[in-house]
Amino acid sequence: MVKKKYSEIANQDQSLNQASCCGCGDASTEVYNIMTDDYSTTEGYQELADLGLGCGLPTQYAGIRTGDTVLDLGSGAGNDVFVARHETGPEGKLIGVDFSSAMIQKARENAERLGFHNVEFREGDIESLPVNDSIVDVIVSNCVLNLVPNKAGVFAEMMRVLKPSGHFSISDIVLKGELPKPLQNAAEMYAGCVSGAIQEKDYLELIQKAGFSNVQIQKSKPIVIPNDILSQYLNPEQIERFGQDQGIYSITVYASKPGEEVKKKVSLGELRAANQCAPGSGCC
Repeated sequence: MVKKKYSEIANQDQSLNQASCCGCGDASTEVYNIMTDDYSTTEGYQELADLGLGCGLPTQYAGIRTGDTVLDLGSGAGNDVFVARHETGPEGKLIGVDFSSAMIQKARENAERLGFHNVEFREGDIESLPVNDSIVDVIVSNCVLNLVPNKAGVFAEMMRVLKPSGHFSISDIVLKGELPKPLQNAAEMYAGCVSGAIQEKDYLELIQKAGFSNVQIQKSKPIVIPNDILSQYLNPEQIERFGQDQGIYSITVYASKPGEEVKKKVSLGELRAANQCAPGSGCC
């Protein structure tokens, strides 16, 4: 269902994406840009690749350096990949992975139009990444993991493809408190990034269980769903209660893969032998 919906989104108007929940469901007449952050002043931004489907600016917090290999999970039309390329320069390597063939085609067309030859888009599932082990410096992702049932599997894959001491910065939707049942069960709201989200504490726990260190929330902002969208799923009484004991948040999370530390204990005798030193010579 998600794949079908995002294939449709690839070819629909950007303003419709921004006025709905991650491009899914009916658009709101009350609020514009329900989820998205403004990329327009970000260096490397390409308007033709911005479908308005994100919920943060992960590249802003990712610490991308010149020459890095950067992987974008759920790369869509390529917006975050192109922003990351501005940071890596032509010396870097950029890989975008998406499971929608329509999105991959759109991203490749955009890269060709822009003349970016160190950018590559691969069709595949982020639960089983088409990427080799330990080759990525930085992973970014924008409002994607909440759509994946097996989030633990995605974090395990991220750990696999990152180099030792590599890191990620991802923006995603999480919950605080339980959503009303009608929202939890709504297919459109799942594809719209909301009902597929899990509790923030559980999300952070999955990252830690995958073996990552230095886990920290870099940014958090509440997501307000307008009443004209909520009214499709909740009655007036439920709408009134909504938000009082539950919240929907966009968070940007950082974590790093532990580095390889090789420690070897060497005795004084071994040091002397290696340096051909005689005991008492003082050369060690």
